[in-house]
Amino acid sequence: MIDNFALGLTHFLLAVAVWRLLGRADLDREPDAEPAPPKGFSARRPRRTGAGAPHA
Repeated sequence: MIDNFALGLTHFLLAVAVWRLLGRADLDREPDAEPAPPKGFSARRPRRTGAGAPHA
């Protein structure tokens, strides 16, 4: 009895979660693309020099 209850409860909760996800308005929209970085921008981090630099 308890196995059937546990199995039914988990399936019911999964069905509720799917139902709520399908009802979301933003599910059908693509997110806006990130803007391009400005010209001359480098994604690399600057090298640390001095006392705080890691040893190679």
